[in-house]
Amino acid sequence: MVNGKKTVMVMPAYNAADTLEKTLEELPGGIVDEVVLVDDCSHDDTVRRARELGITTVVHDSNTGYGGNQKTCYRTALEMGADVVVMVHPDYQYTPLIISAMVSPIANGVFDCMLGSRILGKGALRGGMPVYKYVANRFLTCVQNIMVNYNLSEYHTGYRAFSRRLLENIPFEHNSDDFIFDNQMLCQIIYGGFDIGEVTCPTRYMDDSSSISFMRSMKYGLGVMGCSVQTLLHKSGLMTSDFLKDIEPGAARRP
Repeated sequence: MVNGKKTVMVMPAYNAADTLEKTLEELPGGIVDEVVLVDDCSHDDTVRRARELGITTVVHDSNTGYGGNQKTCYRTALEMGADVVVMVHPDYQYTPLIISAMVSPIANGVFDCMLGSRILGKGALRGGMPVYKYVANRFLTCVQNIMVNYNLSEYHTGYRAFSRRLLENIPFEHNSDDFIFDNQMLCQIIYGGFDIGEVTCPTRYMDDSSSISFMRSMKYGLGVMGCSVQTLLHKSGLMTSDFLKDIEPGAARRP
């Protein structure tokens, strides 16, 4: 617990049996109050290993996708009374060692959202990020910063933390069940006027780390561009976007 705020760590899991324990071994004590794993119909022993490790485990009867998994993660954390929710992938790609830097700014009221950025510094390429993914990340981030009128080092990290206030006021249930969920959620956060902080995050690309294929990456990139265009047009009043329509612009800054 940080500053008297209950912190719940959520882990969206799919075939993470081999890396789950290694991920948890790097979790510092005294910060996270509860850990929840949501299994998205894995084909390995993820559920059994999670329960052996004493983790609260939610199991999907069918695969809902990465976005669908996160929706369950956040709903469950809120039901558990979380003040701060931090998402850590159980595939050991992002280290929990910096979780204090992710949680503290939210628990102390500085930011409503924290991102672990692989691009700040040189952690991405050093950690094994494929060059084509690095180049695509930089290009998409540059374009998106212009379109949504913000300035982030990257929009594509899976290491994220949120305040309860943010999760209760962002209609994340309207978002895609696929990988574009992450990008839609950041556009919602920016459109709603919530403050975002970033910390440098080392990353690790290995055979046992989850990663989408080149074709899925292409589909994701097109989705990101579409999400950015929709946000720009919605802000301009030229169209209504389904994932933004229930958010009052700048509402987070009002008392």
